[in-house]
Amino acid sequence: MNIVFLDGASLPSPLNRPAQASRYDVRPSTTSAEVLDALADAQVAITNKVSLQRSQLERLPALKLICVAATGYDCIDLAACRDLGISVCNVPAYSAVSVAESVIASLFALRRHLFAYRQAAVSAWPTSSHFCVHQAPIDDIQGMTLGIVGRGDIGSRVARLAKALEMNVLFAEHQGASTVREGYVAFDSLLQQADAITLHCPLTPRTRHLFGAAQLARMKPGALLINTARGPLVDEQALLAALLDGHLGGAALDVLDGEPPRADHPLLQAGLPNLLLTPHVAWASQSSVARLKQVLLANIEAFAKGQPINLVS
Repeated sequence: MNIVFLDGASLPSPLNRPAQASRYDVRPSTTSAEVLDALADAQVAITNKVSLQRSQLERLPALKLICVAATGYDCIDLAACRDLGISVCNVPAYSAVSVAESVIASLFALRRHLFAYRQAAVSAWPTSSHFCVHQAPIDDIQGMTLGIVGRGDIGSRVARLAKALEMNVLFAEHQGASTVREGYVAFDSLLQQADAITLHCPLTPRTRHLFGAAQLARMKPGALLINTARGPLVDEQALLAALLDGHLGGAALDVLDGEPPRADHPLLQAGLPNLLLTPHVAWASQSSVARLKQVLLANIEAFAKGQPINLVS
């Protein structure tokens, strides 16, 4: 099979050549304008975040399989793939440990103001009249209430870690739901109760800007917001306003609406000590990357045998 990896450099280390490949082309990155040429003769496309939409797919008659090198597949036009007979598979749950640990790390960093106190150690400690330096109040993790939006593999693992640290855990019902399922709380109730909220739901038209100005305003004063899922779940302008006016205590974002972001992106330029930004790497622990590669190769092998696995379309 002719196999093309459209954004191979999105992985921190190379994927081994699939055994089924008669030709294997690894492109560091691929723009939308380059997709048709890149996949002209390909039977299999591997993509992490390169978008594949109907207008392109209709002009790629040889394409039979799209392997998404991630769990989320919102970059793929699934309806077009179904219409055109193109199979789509993903890599479920590979990064649950890595992302969940990133969430807990962010909670510690924000509740204990680790970065501000690191700076204080350099700038204020040498001239302190005491053995210590007190600045922003430090809050414990124990006893806080963590609200989780999304109860898949990652959200569930975050809950287990949080409970082990003696946090109270609440799962949010869908916003606007007429009934609340057992084990969940109403979305608005979660906003009002949680000391921190972490997002682990897919990006859909319904969840775009799930956290906008109105939702942020209903969160507890001083609450934290963590997003390791998809950038457009959060209205970034509204979030920045909520941080600047002091309503929110802090935020940790591993994703932004548009990646890579512009150099002049307002959140990158904000310079706020309670805003922790990382470049979409919560998923990328070494063990998670190893699992991702293993499942990617298994997906291609299974498809070649006529027994596809991890299909989403």
